[in-house]
Amino acid sequence: MRMRIKRVNYEEAVNYIEEIPKFTKKTALDHTRRLLDLLDHPERDLKIIHVAGTNGKGSVCSFLNSMLMEGGYRCGLFTSPHLVKINERYLINGQMADDETFLKAFQRVMEAVKTAMAQGDTHPTYFETLLLMGLLIFRDARVDYLILETGMGGRLDATNVVERPLACIITSISLDHTEYLGDTIEKIAGEKAGIIKPKIPVIYDGHCREAAAVIRRRAQELDSPAYGLTEDMYTMEKADRRGLRFQFRYGQEPAETLEISSIAEYQMMNASLAYFTMKKLMPVHGIPKDALVRGIRRASWPCRMETVMDGVIIDGAHNEDGVAQFIRTAAHFKKENEITILFSAVSDKRYPDMIREIAEGIHPQRVIVTEIAGDRRVSAEELKELFRKAGCRDVRSEVPAGAAFDTACRLKGEGMLFCVGSLYLAGELKDWIAKETETC
Repeated sequence: MRMRIKRVNYEEAVNYIEEIPKFTKKTALDHTRRLLDLLDHPERDLKIIHVAGTNGKGSVCSFLNSMLMEGGYRCGLFTSPHLVKINERYLINGQMADDETFLKAFQRVMEAVKTAMAQGDTHPTYFETLLLMGLLIFRDARVDYLILETGMGGRLDATNVVERPLACIITSISLDHTEYLGDTIEKIAGEKAGIIKPKIPVIYDGHCREAAAVIRRRAQELDSPAYGLTEDMYTMEKADRRGLRFQFRYGQEPAETLEISSIAEYQMMNASLAYFTMKKLMPVHGIPKDALVRGIRRASWPCRMETVMDGVIIDGAHNEDGVAQFIRTAAHFKKENEITILFSAVSDKRYPDMIREIAEGIHPQRVIVTEIAGDRRVSAEELKELFRKAGCRDVRSEVPAGAAFDTACRLKGEGMLFCVGSLYLAGELKDWIAKETETC
């Protein structure tokens, strides 16, 4: 693509970025490094915690962000994907970067891209462009810490240009994106373990023995201290619609009581992994334990088992492990509540299997299916038929998603409504709720 740079407004910049996948392809890390050379390496001025994994990355990042902010630090958070607005990928003390800041970073990256392409280099990918912009945004904002979430992988992920993070975190690993990362847990764990740096501590989810063995082996090769989180380190005390309370234990230290706002049991693991990391980094940040506990309690992560209204939960579960965890949570609440499901999916996910597993694992009282916007949508009628074949009797379809949400809220009564199937559905519902709130 021939590169022409002109002054653009915010909407034009976003449109340009969204078009990038149509004219570029995956690049190597050396390509990202060359562009960082032109941008004077903003990542080297930042204290970074690097996070990879299949599931739970966003939640772990959110817990870390909340604890650092509770400790009085100015914190940056780079994460993906965005749900409604692309600026969501850049949070500074919990607030999205504004449009002016976004546009300024875009222009600076495009100038570097123009220079690189004039020298025969290729255009950066979509994710690479957003990462470069983010590193500029966070350096300019003078954040004390940056929590940096990988995109899809680890070893070859654009974020892996970071040379000396404070710590590396690897969350739970399961089969996802197998066409890119490998078709076994061990292969995927190897890709995720690619973020480990020499002598830098790695804190990881140690529940899966196959993945843990790969991570420990890589850490040993690099002489990196490795700390695995295991199931015996946290114990549930209480669970209700308002959240969870549990005990965290490490070694011979006294047990500590932690509370989270999520109703999902698996978030105990994510919260514990983040808390474990902050305990290991205590000599660096110096945040007292009571502030860390408050940070854990106040953390929230949009659309990851997020309670948006009383008895209404939005969850972006869309891969095999995420759906299994969702079913486990919803089935727990089914014991005392009628369950309504609002569902939609994108065409490149295993939605027939998801539907069968939800029907068999939860047996919801009713299901409302809908369609998301875009060319990857699956028709509501197809989804409706799949739920019926899976044994659900009360299945209705309604389009668009906002109207389906209103219907589902009305039908749930005193029970619970779970909105699930796709992060795109989650994003559309969050946007709908925000607009409805503005008009009230």
